[in-house]
Amino acid sequence: MIVDCAIYREGHRSEGPRDFSDALDEARAAGGFVWIGLHEPSADEFDLVAQEFGLHPLAVEDALKAHQRPKLEVYDDSLFVVLKPVVYEPRSDTVSSGEVMIFLGDSFAVTVRHGEGTPLKAVRQRLEREPDLLGEGPTSVLYAVADAVVDHYLEVATELQNDLEELETEVFLPDSGGSRHTASRIYDFKRQILEFRRATGPLALPMTRLAGVGTYGAPVPFVRDGARPFFRDVHDHLTRVNESVEGLDRLVSDILSAHLAQISVRQNDDMRKISAWAAMAAIPTMLAGIYGMNFEHMPELRWEWSYPVVIVVMAVLEVLLYRQFKRRGWM
Repeated sequence: MIVDCAIYREGHRSEGPRDFSDALDEARAAGGFVWIGLHEPSADEFDLVAQEFGLHPLAVEDALKAHQRPKLEVYDDSLFVVLKPVVYEPRSDTVSSGEVMIFLGDSFAVTVRHGEGTPLKAVRQRLEREPDLLGEGPTSVLYAVADAVVDHYLEVATELQNDLEELETEVFLPDSGGSRHTASRIYDFKRQILEFRRATGPLALPMTRLAGVGTYGAPVPFVRDGARPFFRDVHDHLTRVNESVEGLDRLVSDILSAHLAQISVRQNDDMRKISAWAAMAAIPTMLAGIYGMNFEHMPELRWEWSYPVVIVVMAVLEVLLYRQFKRRGWM
């Protein structure tokens, strides 16, 4: 569905005509650009847009099917960028991702959104309050959308960090570190980090190209050179996010290893206690077994003090074993 369509001249909005081709011609004649926003368009709706703006068939196919990795593709008449905004659900502690596709041309910007993450209405309103930035043309749309998506990454990373601290506290509490549900919670948390990484990791290269950092210094078509400082700012924020994701992933792996080590130590303690009690039970069992064989010729069998002596011997040996195991921490 078409969410919004407007022409921007010198950083100010004017409503565009219903016909896309007329809007594009009007924008070019006025030295401005047209921005069309779509949300999960049907094939028929998007075919009309693709024909009017001359979008590449491969990019059109990606925009309709969604489920793409973040990327940047340069075609003859347009630039195609895929971003994956993420949504954090605090009730279930889950991370889900949507998709935003951006087509940039000489005088147009087309944004296609899939999912509920990062609605672009707020981005458009923010740009319309900054006519100087909006006056940079379609490049400003790409920057504003990318900036909004990456800034939300920072918020999600902070939420995940808070959740990880709670999980870490739970694991290292003496009474709850061995809960049968702790390992599954850690594994689920690792899956959320993986979902987050799928959105942030592949975006590093497109942002590097747009920012012109390092070996990627060549200009990107349809992106103004003057916008590079803005994209460098987005690139810096994305680098922080990726570093945070790497740290979270390493830390949750360490927490899982610590949890498994705790379980192993606890099991060893239990086995030592069981072994100690079994050793203590073996002494009276052995003596009782010997004197319960009912042989006629046995030492001290008819002695008057045989029974109390055997009981005392068993008690003394039990006390000695108990003290020995207690000293070693087995009991």
